[in-house]
Amino acid sequence: METVRVELGDNSYNIDIGEGLLANIRDYVGNWDKLIIITDRNIDSLYGNAMENALGGVPHCKYVLNPGEESKSMETVTRVLPYMLENRLTRDSAVVGFGGGVVGDVAGFCASVYMRGISFVQVPTTLLAQVDSSVGGKTGVNLPQAKNSIGTFHQPGAVVIDTDLLRSLAVREILSGVGEIVKYGIIADYHLFRHVKDNIPAIIRWESAVIPPLIKRCCEIKAEIVGKDEREAGARKVLNCGHTVGHALESVSEYHKYTHGEAVLIGLYHETRLAGRMGLITTEYEQEIVECILSTGVSVDIGQCSLDRLVEAMAHDKKNKRGRISFIL
Repeated sequence: METVRVELGDNSYNIDIGEGLLANIRDYVGNWDKLIIITDRNIDSLYGNAMENALGGVPHCKYVLNPGEESKSMETVTRVLPYMLENRLTRDSAVVGFGGGVVGDVAGFCASVYMRGISFVQVPTTLLAQVDSSVGGKTGVNLPQAKNSIGTFHQPGAVVIDTDLLRSLAVREILSGVGEIVKYGIIADYHLFRHVKDNIPAIIRWESAVIPPLIKRCCEIKAEIVGKDEREAGARKVLNCGHTVGHALESVSEYHKYTHGEAVLIGLYHETRLAGRMGLITTEYEQEIVECILSTGVSVDIGQCSLDRLVEAMAHDKKNKRGRISFIL
């Protein structure tokens, strides 16, 4: 097992990364009077029994979401919170987010507002969640006009990354995680970027020797950035590279057409082109990034999208200041 520490004073926690960690989940959740497991139907069908067996006699209940971005909404939250109350969760209880980014964001948000905040643990099951969304304490849900427009900062007590859970992922979900991994290479580690660029086929095939080191490195980068800027007052905004266009694409397509990671890859492509036109990166580096993104096979063509609608969606981006759209270039 590998461990990455997120240093945030009283809110510090560990990210544990390894094979078979789900079997040890009781070690992470045994200190609370009761748990609620928030998951989705796909994960519950694949790993629900394994979670139940691992918990043993730990008192718990479970709420199962419909899979997909549509569940990341206030409507979902207003169903989950009463369920928590009906099951007598207290301030000494905890939430376990057992799923991908949607599940983790909903679970974290519910934990942050229930009884003014209770503990929660992230058990991410997708590559995207393991390299990015489970770490850093951002929680939230979408509005039709803009992604993640309602949310809180609420750090988990622990992040438990069982790499065995990735074996059930479809290629499209692996590619979704690649979008965030490429982002980390661009913003913080050129060697990581080159390694990903040179190993796209191996990553998509889920070669077990390739994936875990990538997860650890991305977690290290995010832990360092979050440790310096927990609430996105400044430096943490770099984590939104590719997301200005990416989030807008998700919004205008009503969260149906793209996975989050696909939208990020497309956003990285177009924001890289923008950086190149503005002379902020060299032509050679621009071409390297473009080649890497195109090698994933994700189409970067957004000509079918209304430019006016994209701009309108970008105008709702949380990074914006003084009425100006903000890009990470």
